[in-house]
This record gives sequence, structure tokens and C-alpha cells, in this order.
Amino acid sequence: MKRIAIAGGIGAGKSEATDYLARLGYGVIDADEVARKVVEPGQPAWRALRDAFGDAVLQGDGAIDREFLAQVVFADPVALRRLNSITHVQIGLEILRALELASANVVFIALPLFRSEHRTAFGLDEVWSVQASADVALSRLLQLRGMNEDDARARLASQMSNDERAAIVDHVIWNDGTIDALHVKLEEQLRQSGVVDE
Repeated sequence: MKRIAIAGGIGAGKSEATDYLARLGYGVIDADEVARKVVEPGQPAWRALRDAFGDAVLQGDGAIDREFLAQVVFADPVALRRLNSITHVQIGLEILRALELASANVVFIALPLFRSEHRTAFGLDEVWSVQASADVALSRLLQLRGMNEDDARARLASQMSNDERAAIVDHVIWNDGTIDALHVKLEEQLRQSGVVDE
């Protein structure tokens, strides 16, 4: 099984890329979906988040109030580090379980917070990064996700820069254009990486 990580910051188009790859028939494991699973009520990360941030992060039904927690952590670097230290181990374990169960010949793992150590941890063959310029990413967050500008800028500022990400991946796929243009670039990268024949 070939394992390829798809990195990329918020607003870059990583989800559109993995959605398209899934439509082409490839296996896809989305770390964001895994992250939602590991904080469900009763899960170890749920208990740790409640202990760390208090009952204020819980909704009436006991679920984590993800929007409220995001507002807290993206305004406070210490709180963001605390959140990451709680969730990352659980997310990594769930991704490894999903990889063990995967039957596809090629599996893409969407890893928004890709770090170099993920190569070994997940046995990655390659890492691609879908990237967009800061202005394009901001525009997408405002127009497509309906974020307010202060929140969008805080989230963009809290993440790795495009240059930092490019330095630790194998291939960068720029996505400042249309969805169709992104699909073409993905198909080109599939050929270049030997996933599909020329």
C-alpha cells in the first residue's frame, strides 16, 4: 500500500483535494474527521479536554463545543498547545488503526498539521502540500466559510507558513485558482508520483 499525506493550511483547498482523490477511487483518511471522533463524549480526549478547559467547553448534550474551543485556542497560543498535546496522540492512534484496516492500494491521509515525524509514524511514501497565498486563503475563509475577519486572520497566523511547510514536503500543489485547475494539478501529480501511468 502506498501512503501519501496531503498537508496544507486552512483555506488552501486540502479538503477539496482529498474529496476529489476519493471520487477517483483512492482511499482517504481525514485527520479532521478523526479529530472529531476522538473528542466524542466518553472518549479519552473528551475527558482530558473537559479536565483542561472546564465544563465551559461542553454543549448541553455533553459534546465538545468545537466552535467555542476554537475561539479560545486560536486566541491563546498556550491553550492551543494544550489542546494539541491532548488530541494529537489520540488522533495518531486512530489514523494508524484506519491504515491497518485500509484495503486500497493507495491511501491519502489529510494531515493539516503535518510534521516531519509523521513520515515515520505513519510509514509515508510521500507528502504533498496543497497551498494557497495568504490573500486567497483569507478570502476563502471569509466567503466560503463565513468566518469573521479577525477569527480568520488569527487562524491563519497560528499555523505554519507556506515556506515552512514547503521545506518539509515532497511536492507543493498551488491552489490559487479554480477547482478545475486544482483537479488538473492533482492528476499531474498522480502521474509524476507514479500512482497512475503516464
